[in-house]
Amino acid sequence: MRKKIVAGNWKMNTTLQEGIALASDLKNALAGKKVNCDVVVCTPFISVAAVAEAVKGSIIGVGAEDCSAQDKGAFTGEVSASMIASTGAKYVILGHSERRQYHGENNALLIQKLQQALANGLTPIFCVGEIKEERESNTFKSVIEGQMAALYTLSAEDFGKCVIAYEPVWAIGTGLTATSAQAEEVHAFIRASIAEKYNKTVADNTSILYGGSCKGSNAPELFAQPDIDGGLIGGAALKADTFMPIIEAWK
Repeated sequence: MRKKIVAGNWKMNTTLQEGIALASDLKNALAGKKVNCDVVVCTPFISVAAVAEAVKGSIIGVGAEDCSAQDKGAFTGEVSASMIASTGAKYVILGHSERRQYHGENNALLIQKLQQALANGLTPIFCVGEIKEERESNTFKSVIEGQMAALYTLSAEDFGKCVIAYEPVWAIGTGLTATSAQAEEVHAFIRASIAEKYNKTVADNTSILYGGSCKGSNAPELFAQPDIDGGLIGGAALKADTFMPIIEAWK
């Protein structure tokens, strides 16, 4: 049975001290509560190790927001998957729309990053999604299929270790949100595509998260959809009191 997951993506926010405080706030908010989903926080590189230490003994999983396509060596400024894993982190976000847009990340690079993440025991949270023009021209399904092609280079076994996040780029940080019906349509399309590539069992076991201005007010309606298994949360993950209602949307 596929996992329900609420993951926070802090992006380029929080100093080291602020990150530790936020993680501690979240740990305290979750203490003693019955939670019906996995909870993950993906932090800037400088905070991964400290946050992993700060949330020890809690249900919170920790991840990074990216990793290098390289294993090690003369790649100044890069952070490898093995470095991330050495902190105790278990997750890494790959292919986020901001990485695709600002850093020109393509399938060839993302295939290397996927291989590095999996080789080091990290769970990739792999992002796919369309921009506004692609939504309006009704080409978004072929765009998403093209992005999924990076994942489809994996064996069924390795694919089964990945989480997918659908992020309509036009709804990230804009205050716009795909309607629950729009989000469900794409999630169902992605699941059908996985079934076609691998099989129905693999598709049924894949967690597909929604990432696009998800907050406490709309999470219950989004999470009620049959193919939406949680959220990849941006701004609302930066405070425990706005992140908790999303986690608690899973009844």
